[in-house]
Amino acid sequence: MAMAKVTSSDVAALAGVSRSAVSRVFTPGASASKDTIERVRRAAKELGYRHTGHRKKQSDHPRIGLVVSNVENPFYAQATKHLSMALQARGFDTLLLVEMETVGTAEDIVARCLDQGVVGLLVSSVATQSELAKECERFGIPAVFFNRLPNDNQSNCVTANNYSGGRIIGDHLVACGHRKIAYLAGWEYASTQRDREAGFVAALNDAGIELHSRDIGDFDYDLACEATRRLFSGKDKPEAIFVANDHMAFACMDVLRFELNLSVPQDVSVVGFDDVPLAAWPSYDLTTVSLPIKLMAEQAVEMLNTQVEGKKVGSHRIAIDGRLVVRGSTRRASLG
Repeated sequence: MAMAKVTSSDVAALAGVSRSAVSRVFTPGASASKDTIERVRRAAKELGYRHTGHRKKQSDHPRIGLVVSNVENPFYAQATKHLSMALQARGFDTLLLVEMETVGTAEDIVARCLDQGVVGLLVSSVATQSELAKECERFGIPAVFFNRLPNDNQSNCVTANNYSGGRIIGDHLVACGHRKIAYLAGWEYASTQRDREAGFVAALNDAGIELHSRDIGDFDYDLACEATRRLFSGKDKPEAIFVANDHMAFACMDVLRFELNLSVPQDVSVVGFDDVPLAAWPSYDLTTVSLPIKLMAEQAVEMLNTQVEGKKVGSHRIAIDGRLVVRGSTRRASLG
């Protein structure tokens, strides 16, 4: 026997408020006291109530929530553009949520999406990915993770092949003749960081080389500057460094050249990851792994569209290979 659908009346009864109060809590721009909001949210969570929202009259298009983070990173500016274009091509409207302190927890993000009548989520956030996966499953919201790999082994994802990309970089720096090779890590809990480092270290170990040194930049420009200073503060300096993304690699190169008076690549070879447009500018000329962001975005939207249409896809994970783009920030590879 099917369970009865939870209604706003059920939420109102449990919260001890009127149905109109429940409606105001879930209506963007409507007023409600803090106490009412907390009681209604708590009751809705306990009952598993899903508010379907009211679609704007001027649009008959279904709406997708696009959750992004670290917007200072140029990679995610590109990703947001291509995801939005792919959604538009599929006939979706986009609700953009930038993951910041003001957005709140995964529960808050899902609640806001439900309030806005969202029919699915595309998630490229770092901090709340596992929690978002659980919340989406709890409310039956289709979700696809972009360049993120939650640890639940069930979420649908489209990512770069970060492990393979890390191996390619390790092989390249070994081929350039380097032996004292450092690594500047991103945020430790990010799957991108974990897999890039694992592939990189595996390539070095296969060549009989141990990682010279390591520090953490958390995918942040300023923190990457600090990490670079620490890595190059001693007498035994690295000859080469793989930085976990281009955004931090720019910080690393700025410190090496303008603070430490080291030449790139004569003194230090530097490699990034992502191939954002700035990487090709003459001021950086950065060797990096180029990711097919447009293809990744199109496949993520296709995967989500299949779920929104009610088709079962099971657990589907796609990893797309990048390619090494060799520029002037690394020495020439040895022919021997």
